[in-house]
Amino acid sequence: MKITEHIRQSKDTLISFEVLPPLKGKTITSLYDHLDPLMEFKPSWINVTYHRSETMFKKKADGTFEKVEVRKRPGTVGICAAIMNHYKVDAVPHIICGGFTKRETEDALIDLDFLGIDNVLVLRGDAAKNETSFEPEKDGNHYALDLLQQVGNMNNGIYMDEDIKNGGKTNFCMGVAGYPEKHFEAPNLEIDLLKLKQKVDAGAEYIMTQMFFNNQKFYDFVKACRDMDIQVPIIPGLKPVTNKKQLTVLPRTFHVDIPTELSNAIMKCKTDAECEQVGTEWLVQQSKELKAFGVPVLHYYTLGKPKVIWNVVKEIV
Repeated sequence: MKITEHIRQSKDTLISFEVLPPLKGKTITSLYDHLDPLMEFKPSWINVTYHRSETMFKKKADGTFEKVEVRKRPGTVGICAAIMNHYKVDAVPHIICGGFTKRETEDALIDLDFLGIDNVLVLRGDAAKNETSFEPEKDGNHYALDLLQQVGNMNNGIYMDEDIKNGGKTNFCMGVAGYPEKHFEAPNLEIDLLKLKQKVDAGAEYIMTQMFFNNQKFYDFVKACRDMDIQVPIIPGLKPVTNKKQLTVLPRTFHVDIPTELSNAIMKCKTDAECEQVGTEWLVQQSKELKAFGVPVLHYYTLGKPKVIWNVVKEIV
């Protein structure tokens, strides 16, 4: 079922989760162990992230180095299929520009369509670790808008090979990312919102936000979107703070602010267990306020902390 259908048919705030694919070498059981406790809350869908390959240099026997491309978390398409088969729940793969040509993207979308997966979250993706700014693949999509248009073309039966006439139409519901504190590359929030509106005008049917820790920033973002006539559902992405290190890592990595009240409470903690308790209580309060605000979905980034998310959601549902 499409994300928009889940939202349209629901009379209450939905719950959804986001997971990382297992590291190469781990089995699907590691993911099931992560998700099993959370399935008690009957999530409407599960997002599966994707991370581009990394360039590594391996030393050879003769002392020289060989450049190799390594995907540390492969198998997103297979993982989505496994989740749907194992749990009978919809899976939403993230598809990105970085690391793929348009033809590779087309083939991945065909595989997803064959598997009956009808939702995708369309993202540009991050720069490679050895790059200071995002560089697309040769013959790849440069921006999320380009990738969105490619998916839209396939929904209309338009493929890259011009000799394909009357091609089979895919049926993807396309989501895109939104940034309540603006994307770090945007010069200001207004330009960031203009680019977001371009994506919605190009066919994006819902917006999934970057994490935030101050609900007022989300409320302001929603109002700014509506003022710009962006009317699609806006889903808040939520993550707990669970240790002191995150007070510097999260702002640097995700370009988000952590409220003074939260950071002060975390700094007073003497152990990670105390930090987790503070972060859990903060996220519970965030979730309750957002639910009262009327958000269609509470989307939780589980990312290695399923027990914390379980403790939060049990207070909400």
